[in-house]
Amino acid sequence: MSAAQKETLGFQTEVKQLLNLMIHSLYSNKEIFLRELVSNASDAADKLRYLALQNGDLYEGDAELRVRLSVNKDAKTITISDNGIGMTRDEVISSLGTIAKSGTADFFKNLTGDQAKDSQLIGQFGVGFYSAFIVADKVTVRTRKAGESEAVEWESQGEGDFTIAEIEKAERGTEITLHLREEESEFLETYRLRGIVTKYSDHISIPVELYKDPVPESEGPDGEKIEAQPGEWEAINKATALWTRDKSEISDEEYKEFYKHVGHDWEEPLTWAHNKVEGKTEYTSLLYIPKKAPFDLYNRERQAGLKLYVQRVFIMDDAEQFMPSYLRFVKGLLDSNDLPLNVSREILQDNKITQAIRKGCTSRVLKMLERMGKNKPEDYQAFWNEFGNVIKEGPAEDFANKDAIAKLLRFSSTHTDEKTQNVSLEQYIERMKEGQDKIYYVVADSFEAAKSSPHLEIFRKKGIEVLLLSDRVDEWMMSHLTEFNEKPLQSITRGDLDLGDMDDEETKKAHEESEKEVEGLVERVKTALGDKVKEVRFTHRLTDSPACVVADDHDMSSQMQKLMEQVGQAVPESKPVFELNPEHQLVKHLNNEQDEDKFGQWAEVLLDQAMLAERGSLKDPAGFVSRLNKLMLDLQK
Repeated sequence: MSAAQKETLGFQTEVKQLLNLMIHSLYSNKEIFLRELVSNASDAADKLRYLALQNGDLYEGDAELRVRLSVNKDAKTITISDNGIGMTRDEVISSLGTIAKSGTADFFKNLTGDQAKDSQLIGQFGVGFYSAFIVADKVTVRTRKAGESEAVEWESQGEGDFTIAEIEKAERGTEITLHLREEESEFLETYRLRGIVTKYSDHISIPVELYKDPVPESEGPDGEKIEAQPGEWEAINKATALWTRDKSEISDEEYKEFYKHVGHDWEEPLTWAHNKVEGKTEYTSLLYIPKKAPFDLYNRERQAGLKLYVQRVFIMDDAEQFMPSYLRFVKGLLDSNDLPLNVSREILQDNKITQAIRKGCTSRVLKMLERMGKNKPEDYQAFWNEFGNVIKEGPAEDFANKDAIAKLLRFSSTHTDEKTQNVSLEQYIERMKEGQDKIYYVVADSFEAAKSSPHLEIFRKKGIEVLLLSDRVDEWMMSHLTEFNEKPLQSITRGDLDLGDMDDEETKKAHEESEKEVEGLVERVKTALGDKVKEVRFTHRLTDSPACVVADDHDMSSQMQKLMEQVGQAVPESKPVFELNPEHQLVKHLNNEQDEDKFGQWAEVLLDQAMLAERGSLKDPAGFVSRLNKLMLDLQK
């Protein structure tokens, strides 16, 4: 191959950064490079097997799929080869010259500059091929796609560029040769490679073969002749699909390592469920809950779903039809006996078998999470911190499982006095006051705003627990979650407050007395404010604040209005209900004000204060400041 045949191309900027990190970081577990490359080779074999269902010629007379490892101690190289699908020239450039993975920018944003910490991010992002540069100072890839005649060679030293050239290659598939650094010679020992494959790749369903060096003829200690042994390929993994084995035969370590393969994750899973379903619909599922959320969990373009196999034949990655969107973090696979081998995404969309499997898998995940919440609360709290906001999408998306999802929800509350969301609805009900028949909550822009909401004042005074919600999705979630265990959920910022049996007769009488003292004030304020408010009324939900605004029972809450505005939706016009605390000194001062002009200014200032406390902003902040300044100057006269 002449130099003229080679073409030199530059890496994508993100790849340069990643390779620099790989080469110069103190990677804590270098051996994972082999796990990643063997895993990629296995995926290539799976893809060929699937395509060959419709075109058997792709096997080119060799249907025995395998991965092979060999070492050359003199050249200090390791070669990982497969006879899978292979790549074309364009695919090589696309796959090995760029990182076509959503969220890559987020990956680099999270780099800290601490090499030891940054290196851990590599595994989390599943950038498998590039892990070769952890141990190699040069990597050569030779590949030919099944059914094609052209083959290519890609080569790089992990710096700013790579070369690519056309070559001759008789066998289909991909061959990756790692030119090891001087200090990585341990990986030239076959016993070391054997141990890594056993540890990480025993579950792979095709043989992983290691070349056993020939043994020359020799003489034994008693002079007997020991015949020469030719070199041969030896399978060093079980080569059976892990999910087809009985659960009692699979160790926790095997489950964990299989997760790293199927989930392309560095971390171990939080928990998993392995089930074989028989009956009308027969399938096997192996479902995992990750420890950490991927950086692109909320990216709409992100591919999410389960690996799909039919009768142990790989069909597709990211089959999203088997898991609802709010469980998109679940990793794992399905192996169905009932779906056709040539099943497509379009066929899956409205397939009755798909619907049955989806229903079963969804129920299994929800039960798995419920058990974790009861039996391992610390693990569940870690899960909730990572995926809680995604679970909150569930009540709106999955009406059939709304009750099961509600059991999984966790909240902050006035009784925990901390930001951590660790209160379940079941725990709330257990702590309800005598005579309390509702679950109370407040939604605000932040935890601090929720915690200091004036609407909480009467609840704090009476020791009634209120759930504090401050995530962006909360208002939308609560609009679909109206009750739990026959207890209605009530926003304390909506409608007239009625504490029912929790208000004694003496308290009710005191409220009536305080309202009589400022009789006629409601009508005066309504006249002064005009169409700025829907209604003016007295309230006893406040103890320290003079006024607040609430949404009418049938109107959209202020938080929902803000959410719709943020996503560019038209917001229907609705006016707030303005509530006055008749026991507050400012309200009494307002009642005693005889100057109607000043009265109107005071009424507007109190309304603006209430709106500011509720929404965090005003439509006319300059007007508010002007009125307030004028009133303060008048008080000095």
